[in-house]
Amino acid sequence: MTLHRKGLVLDFGGVLTTPLLPAALAFEQREGLAEGTLITGLYLHPEGIRLTEALERGALTQTEWNDAAGALLGIPPENLMGRLFADLRPEPAVIAAAAAARRAGVKVGILTNSVGLTPWNLYDGYALDERYDAVVVSEVHGTRKPEPESFRLVLGQLGLAAEECVFVDDTEQYLAPAAELGFATVHATDPARTV
Repeated sequence: MTLHRKGLVLDFGGVLTTPLLPAALAFEQREGLAEGTLITGLYLHPEGIRLTEALERGALTQTEWNDAAGALLGIPPENLMGRLFADLRPEPAVIAAAAAARRAGVKVGILTNSVGLTPWNLYDGYALDERYDAVVVSEVHGTRKPEPESFRLVLGQLGLAAEECVFVDDTEQYLAPAAELGFATVHATDPARTV
């Protein structure tokens, strides 16, 4: 039996924006870093992982993250997060699809692991509170994907069960935990395919 889906939960970076990897590669090039330095230093190095997870939970400010990550990578810390994601742009096809879903009566929520809200705010200009029915930014709530509590928070705001929702994320490792809770899942790899 196929359930009628009443909710759509979207990740932010890499789903409502252009992909993260090209932005990271452009950053490395601008900073004069060898390709892969960012991924290795922040997402494979134990200290980089610890820093990023602490930032996502709100246990570390963006400025503290900038300082520590800059030291880890050997680059200036000033506005590091803003410099890192300077090339991200809105992804019009997915934003339009989310708006169309809302017009059709589907509740649409955002579930995102934060990169800090100040001094640089990735979410500026996206009018999340106006365009979506629920917004869960990890640092505000102290829980991050893939923790079940983060998914429960967005479901609570939507007033829906996981079985009634589709979850879309560009990070594949977050899909299985969502599916275990009952979500149908979509791995966002290309905007047209995602839509």
